[in-house]
This record gives sequence, C-alpha cells and structure tokens, in this order.
Amino acid sequence: MKKLSTKMLVEAGIMIALAQILSYVKIFEAPYGGSVTAGSMVPILLFAIRWGVGPGLLAGTVYGLLQFILGPKYSFHILSILLDYLVAFGLLGLAGLFRKDLKGVYAGTFLGVFGRFVSSVLSGVIIWASYAPEGMNPWIYSIIYNGAYLLPELGISFILVGILYKAFKSIPK
Repeated sequence: MKKLSTKMLVEAGIMIALAQILSYVKIFEAPYGGSVTAGSMVPILLFAIRWGVGPGLLAGTVYGLLQFILGPKYSFHILSILLDYLVAFGLLGLAGLFRKDLKGVYAGTFLGVFGRFVSSVLSGVIIWASYAPEGMNPWIYSIIYNGAYLLPELGISFILVGILYKAFKSIPK
C-alpha cells in the first residue's frame, strides 16, 4: 500500500462522509437490511479508483464500520458485523484494481460491488437462513434478497461513476 499522505487521508474522510450522507437518501429499503440509495457506494468506489486497492479497502472498511455504528441494527452476531459491514463495504476497494481507463473503471466498479454482494450472500446463508421461506434453499434466498437491492445499486453506481470519472480523474493528487 502506498504511503498514506495527508491529502489521501483527508480525501478518504470526505468520501466516507459523503457516502454516509448519500446512504440516508433511500430509494428502496429491504425489510432485513440493505437498500437502494442515491449512489452511496460511489464515493468509496471513486476513492479506490483514484488511490488504489489498499487505500480503497481501508476507506471501505471504515465506511462499513460507520454504517454499522450509525445505521439500523439487524444483528449483533460477530459474523454479521464482519460480513455485512466490514468485509462487504471494504471489498468496494477492489474497484481500484482496474483504473487506467473508463472500461477498467467499469470493471473495477463491478468487481467492488460484486465483492460486497458475495459477502452479503455469505452472511445471508450463515446468519439469515432462518428467514428464507420454508423449503427454500438459503443460497437462492440470499442471492435473490441481496440481488434485489445490490443490482439496482450497481446500475446507479455505473451511471454515476461513468459521469464523474473524467472530472474526478483530472483532480491532481
């Protein structure tokens, strides 16, 4: 990981705060957690694209911790806290893997959101399986439940990252 400069840390703080604010603008909220927002993952994705995977993972994890502390609590199970918050949001930092051009930025955005999806699906199977309708495979339930809000959130992220990438890229480090 690159040396954490003051500028990088300040930018991380601003992007984490912006992500938190955007998370309160909810288009749809699922009954047991998860929502479609006004692009709340975009600041973390853009930060990762700008500064790389390591700083992106760190910023995403801090954002996940903030989401847990300030958001509604559906579980205090340690695996839920790890998989639904720290790991899930931390994995948004994977967006920094592909950042050389717009095509790569879209690939990175997909990878980051997909990482969050995988972590949330695992949590759904491990922690939330009892909420699946009787006779329904917990994997299928978790994929459908988490996909219902993360797929639209991915679409919103693609649109906003595509619009903001060029302007964001021109800001000197």
